[in-house]
Amino acid sequence: MADEDVATRAPESDAQEAQTTSGIPGDTKADQGAASMGEITKYNEIEVYVSKPSDYPHNSGKLLLLLTGGTGVHSTNNQIQADKYAAEGFLVVMPDQFGGDPAPTTTTSTAPAEAHPTIIEQVKLGVASVAKSFTIDMWLARHTPEKVLPILHSVLTSVKEEYADAVSSGGGIYAVGYCFGAKYALLLAADLHKDVAAGHRAPEMQAEEGMARQGPQVKCGAIAHGTQITVEELAGVSVPMCVVAVKEDPLFPDLVREQGVEAMQKKGVEHEVSVYDGVPHGFAVLGDYADEGIVEKQKEAFGQMLAWLKKH
Repeated sequence: MADEDVATRAPESDAQEAQTTSGIPGDTKADQGAASMGEITKYNEIEVYVSKPSDYPHNSGKLLLLLTGGTGVHSTNNQIQADKYAAEGFLVVMPDQFGGDPAPTTTTSTAPAEAHPTIIEQVKLGVASVAKSFTIDMWLARHTPEKVLPILHSVLTSVKEEYADAVSSGGGIYAVGYCFGAKYALLLAADLHKDVAAGHRAPEMQAEEGMARQGPQVKCGAIAHGTQITVEELAGVSVPMCVVAVKEDPLFPDLVREQGVEAMQKKGVEHEVSVYDGVPHGFAVLGDYADEGIVEKQKEAFGQMLAWLKKH
């Protein structure tokens, strides 16, 4: 079931009240105010939200791994996002990548700011900003590939067995990743050294000579406005990949995207890239926006990612 306290909210919300939001950029979308349809279960003590096609098991669906932003599996919006893919025929598994430690939340006010804040107020705002940044940095330091990849591989091992029919139906596993989760959708779509996949070594560290590699764990992927993505991670992809990005996004810089996509092209990896202008980072994550233009582009991005998955 969804945890309303960690449901995300939209930056454009005009509610004149304090709001508790995730401290991760892009995880601040308004709660949809609707109930999710799936359920949370556990695989190897890891919480996983599972959403199935309405006619399952008559229709086994295709197995889709959905990797979220920092708000995690208890976010109403993330659960409804999973349900939307399930409604399109996918059996969706959305694991808790964070081991019960979702991104820290911050309480902010949506009341109008003072036009000319006093010196004391400016100092308070500065201190709060530094404290928030430090808290987020500490959280990110706790959730590295060495910690996250073993969680994902553990879940994949279990669901491949339980939902073998869905894996067979789709000819493998599909993956989508939003914000934080986009990085890991890329890593699962790459040939990794086995020690990296097991969480024994960071991807950027030098591999031991002769270290065996592990092939991609997914057959096709789609990501939206990733965070902490490197050129090397994009270049490492070896399965069809759809990339949804935001123009001039400091969390997914244009240069990183362009160089990474160029490397994919040189490798002959099938890919599709769409860059959206006039939208905030995180726009493709389900959420309410006052700006109808953003709402339309949110729908467009979902349609693009869905079409890519169905094509493959």
